[in-house]
Amino acid sequence: MGYIPREALENLKKYSYKGVDKSLTSRYILNPYWTWLVTFWPTWVAPNVITFSGLCMVLLNFATLLLYDPEYLAEKGGAMGPPQWIYFTWAAGLFIYQSFDAIDGKQARRTGMAGPLGEMFDHGCDALNTTLEVILASQALNLGRSWWTVASQIATLANFYLTTWEEFYTGQLFLGVFSGPVEGILIIVSIYLITAIYGPRFWDQNFITISGLSRYPFFAKNVPYLGLNEAFMVFAGFGLAFNIIVSYINVYKSRTSSKKGPLIPLLYLLPLPISAAIEVFWLSSPSFKRSAIIDSPLFVPFLCAWGLQFAHQVSRIILAHLTKQSFPWWDSMWIWSIVGAVDANLPFLLNRPPLIQSSPQRMTFFVYTTLAISFLSYARFCTLVINDITEYLGIACFTVRKKDRSGEWVDAAAVNKQQ
Repeated sequence: MGYIPREALENLKKYSYKGVDKSLTSRYILNPYWTWLVTFWPTWVAPNVITFSGLCMVLLNFATLLLYDPEYLAEKGGAMGPPQWIYFTWAAGLFIYQSFDAIDGKQARRTGMAGPLGEMFDHGCDALNTTLEVILASQALNLGRSWWTVASQIATLANFYLTTWEEFYTGQLFLGVFSGPVEGILIIVSIYLITAIYGPRFWDQNFITISGLSRYPFFAKNVPYLGLNEAFMVFAGFGLAFNIIVSYINVYKSRTSSKKGPLIPLLYLLPLPISAAIEVFWLSSPSFKRSAIIDSPLFVPFLCAWGLQFAHQVSRIILAHLTKQSFPWWDSMWIWSIVGAVDANLPFLLNRPPLIQSSPQRMTFFVYTTLAISFLSYARFCTLVINDITEYLGIACFTVRKKDRSGEWVDAAAVNKQQ
């Protein structure tokens, strides 16, 4: 085996999916639709193919962003595109992604292909989609190159990390009355639809004026100008605080019921703020108000590299949960980011110019190298883990096949009949 220790692989056979979904939207509106939608997929289509097809819809949306606004200026920065109708396609693409992400489990049960590999693959695609949607939604909200987009990245990644951390310590995926995979995605779909109709500048309007609060003297005098897009980010911050509390309550109940210390898991929340602080420190060069990366076309490649490193980080947590290994608090890709952050801030730290990022050209090379290495690192992780799990459990990743008793790959239905 290439990545997972042998003794950890044996724990995969103990896998049993556990999930709680308290979303009323999911239960009464979307789930009947998902149950109907999955019937259109032939049983020879592997669940992971459906998952990956959904991610491809988001990647197509991202490609149109790069086509129409390659420098990520957004309309506020003078970008002429994308045309407003493109946002309809972004809404459709994300809704398709959500639909496919929801039915892959149903397809797995239909085909007898349910198992830990499906959960691993599903979470990996979700982790990648997280950063892609931050970039797309921030463009639709006319935030573009700004610290608001960075704040959106941090908040969104934090919510995903919380869910992963919670599942590791409780043993089940918990989706509350309001959750990112359901209501969160529908809100972003709504943002795309509104932008398609009214344009990105719609979100620059004053929040208290649109909300009607400006009619009250107290709000008119004391609340500063806050665009709808900025107000959306503020409310997202409150949502994150609420999710932190709810997630910890679930972990606390789980730990105390099993007579384990409820405070230790809090230490393993630290990797997220530490990794985010490294990236923010890098972005703050040469100063917070004049970031060399945020104020350049390097912003999107930087965010993509950050997102790939995050996907690697949370995927290792999911893998540790599935194989019952210890929580992976350290990620090797941090070393690369620390080097980039320290080098960029050498003028501040040691009063000397950067050694690596000493010119715009060299900074461009370093950021794109970071992106390439982050991609290769995550691709290597995915390849090795998929190979380990498929070979050990005898269940294919992208086809509906399993290994029979002789070790030959055959149609899964034949093996399921023998079990």
